Amino acid sequence: MTRILLTGAAGMLGKILRENLRGYCDILRVSDLREVAPAGVGEEVVKGDLGDFDAVKAMVENCDFIIHLGGMAVENTFDTILHANIRGTYNIYEAARQEGVPRILFASSNHTIGFHQRTTQLDAESLTRPDSIYGVSKCFGESLSRYYFDKYNIETGVVRIGSCFPKPKDKRMMATWMSFADFTDLVKCIFEADYIGYTIIYGVSANKQQWWDNHLSGFLGWHPKDSSEKFADDPHLINETSDPNDPAIIYQGGSFASAGHFEDDN
Repeated sequence: MTRILLTGAAGMLGKILRENLRGYCDILRVSDLREVAPAGVGEEVVKGDLGDFDAVKAMVENCDFIIHLGGMAVENTFDTILHANIRGTYNIYEAARQEGVPRILFASSNHTIGFHQRTTQLDAESLTRPDSIYGVSKCFGESLSRYYFDKYNIETGVVRIGSCFPKPKDKRMMATWMSFADFTDLVKCIFEADYIGYTIIYGVSANKQQWWDNHLSGFLGWHPKDSSEKFADDPHLINETSDPNDPAIIYQGGSFASAGHFEDDN
């Protein structure tokens, strides 16, 4: 029997994956700190706080794989990021080690490399340049997953998610957009591969504008099928104006790169 744990199941992407993975495994165990819909056929619901190790260990128990989407998904106070993203991700990996879980999908972010300029094409070996404390927390998660692979042989597919929404919200997302269907296919590729080791994959569809090169993860056989070009004539994109001197335009992280310190601004 195959049991997959999906953390962050109350979030937008968690809800999408929960629906798209229905019937994909014998049991999909969904978890979040917030309320989620009751368990359906082939599902289990386990509520818990990622910052609480005992709660996380209960989430992970008897699981074969983990999709770790949980945590704070945007910039916030350091204490919030520390609890949800840093302590929470450590708890996931340590529980996985104790429970013998062999493979994890870690939802990282393009904000790990957000201070690279848009004129620079990146691959999995490019230096991290986080654009926020949120981005720093995802860099921590990437380093932690590397450690747990090197020392304990827990494989990880690190997915640097671009902008996974129904459609691009602005011109920047014409380059960073990933469709829900492409994301679901990537999740399946990561779990179906014979071996993934520690692999970084940029989560982006086959868009005309390409900032990120996935040749180092090509062995997975993931070939995104969608493209943001079908939205190119949307009025909100055509009518968008921008200042070429704005850091949000210069840097790949967009508004995360141009924002001030969260705790000063709030």
